[in-house]
Amino acid sequence: MASLDYFYARVSPYIAHRPGSAWATKAHAWLVRRSGGRLGGRAFGQQILVLRTMGRRSGERRDAPMFFLDHEEGFAVVASNGASKRTPAWWLNLQAAPEAEALVRGSAHPVRGRAASEQEAVALWPSFVELYSGYDYYKSIATRELPVVILEPR
Repeated sequence: MASLDYFYARVSPYIAHRPGSAWATKAHAWLVRRSGGRLGGRAFGQQILVLRTMGRRSGERRDAPMFFLDHEEGFAVVASNGASKRTPAWWLNLQAAPEAEALVRGSAHPVRGRAASEQEAVALWPSFVELYSGYDYYKSIATRELPVVILEPR
């Protein structure tokens, strides 16, 4: 694991729900959206997808930046939330209203989110770990399942 990956993977579970973390996530997503991905569109050498969902309680648009894999005609992501005990809000939002938008490489893609099948998740996991080695650490400390989510074009 690269040193920055290693450090971030170990620290992120402790900062996932600390004061300021929600603000940092919103700021990151805003920066990626505003710049069309030119600023903040990469982390640890990997491209970032900004997923826009509809808040299941608020009805407001919510943006979440995350690592992704190209998968078939769409994308695949992991609902890790830094191995937090809490399921990411974006995944709960997708379960309530699966239609969303993925901003990738400066282009907006209408998508529909669904949980990957067990076979899909098993097949994709090694690619996620290659993308960001922290996922293996998250899986080793998580007290909940870390769902793989498929974002299919709609």
